[in-house]
Amino acid sequence: MSDAVEIEQIGSVLTVGFKSPPVNALSLALRQGIGEAIEHAREASDIEAILLYGTGRMFCAGADISEFSRGAHLIEPKLKDLIVALAGLGKPSVAAIHGAALGGGLELALGCSVRVAFEGAKLGLPEINLGIIPGAGGRSACRG
Repeated sequence: MSDAVEIEQIGSVLTVGFKSPPVNALSLALRQGIGEAIEHAREASDIEAILLYGTGRMFCAGADISEFSRGAHLIEPKLKDLIVALAGLGKPSVAAIHGAALGGGLELALGCSVRVAFEGAKLGLPEINLGIIPGAGGRSACRG
């Protein structure tokens, strides 16, 4: 598993903590770690649900724009792949949101079966202020 995620199984729940400081941006390493965790949850018969959360001060601030110049944002798994994997998991998925869930971070949360936002959480799609349509599929995958 990637160092960008903190994985723990508590009973029948696989918890997946995002460790991509300072804002848990969706770096390639974080996307790979989330993808590996979803695949593990799919394959493991003793896992009945998956819980996604951010370590540190927020859930996830979205894309890691520092990777754009290297093209790492184009390497799989892409955010859309993770959202599709969550939707097809066949097990409940929960996003525990504290702090901010912005852009791709919010879309990832929307791809989960259930979202729980703690008091003071901030949700947003800031890319719309730049005329960019959120395109990872989180809004259309939202089912709960």
